Amino acid sequence: MIELPDFFSPGHKADLGTHLFTAEEIVRFAERYDPQRFHIDQEAAKASIFGGLCASGWHTAAVWMRKQRDFAARRERQRVEAGLPAVAFGPSPGFEKLKWLRPVYAGEEIRFHSTTAACRPSASRPGWYVFTGDNGGALMDGTPVISFTSSALVRFPAS
Repeated sequence: MIELPDFFSPGHKADLGTHLFTAEEIVRFAERYDPQRFHIDQEAAKASIFGGLCASGWHTAAVWMRKQRDFAARRERQRVEAGLPAVAFGPSPGFEKLKWLRPVYAGEEIRFHSTTAACRPSASRPGWYVFTGDNGGALMDGTPVISFTSSALVRFPAS
């Protein structure tokens, strides 16, 4: 049996960092990927159900992904520098329970996180594990704005 790194133990919480959503960035993302009036036009956004310019939920999810990948890359560099073997990350079979709990308005900073829910051997891919994480982001006062459960295939080096 392979000994898993501590960060794959259920309950381990990773602080992925923060991101400030600027009006310019919100508009740039939305014009390209989600061109709805409350994401691309300040005045139209004021008259919308949201009452102001807010980020696309997909934008919020994409920033979580960037933060997660940057965090994982730093952690892997630290492992290699400490003489430990790197963990091989494979593709994700998907996510569940995606919820956009509150709009993210221009000028708001979000702190993103991932908490290990489980890490079990894959039934269909020998040598691989299925990592499941409970993920999200919140305003700096702790008000949640996004939550979802994700899975990823992971291969650990032999001890």
